[in-house]
Amino acid sequence: MLLAMSSTFSLGEVHVSSSPQERFEEYLQSRGKRITQQRRALVDYVFERHDHFDADELLESLGRRPDGDKISRPTVYRTLNELVEAGLLRKMTLGGRAVYEHDYGYPQHDHLYCQMCDKLIEFSSDELQSLRDAVAREHNFRVTGHRLIITGVCNDCSRKRHRRQSPLDLI
Repeated sequence: MLLAMSSTFSLGEVHVSSSPQERFEEYLQSRGKRITQQRRALVDYVFERHDHFDADELLESLGRRPDGDKISRPTVYRTLNELVEAGLLRKMTLGGRAVYEHDYGYPQHDHLYCQMCDKLIEFSSDELQSLRDAVAREHNFRVTGHRLIITGVCNDCSRKRHRRQSPLDLI
């Protein structure tokens, strides 16, 4: 899955007081659960880069790691759910599958989602937040956040659909 951002609608930075690992350990301790080596390795792996992923993609990329940390499918699914409950990951359902992204230490943002190639484009818009806040004020509603996913077809897929077929396409 691809990640793209327009410079006009780029995301800012959020500074946090503790690492995702520390935050997850606090969450587990508050629930009487222990931090295992597999959970620790999974949190490190998920937060060492930013991309959108599903559980199968995560399992596949973990399997390609040379360090040999074997993390079972049930542990991955259970830990992903715990990371969502702990506020570290956000879960979205796109095209009938659960997709995850960083939530902790990541600014509020929205997405454009291409229904043909599954590309997600992140953006942030002050105008959108102003509109959200104005609508909330009109209804005496206290906003705690929002999630917007605009579905459609990206430029690349749109061009592919509208170009003439070439004899080379048959090869």
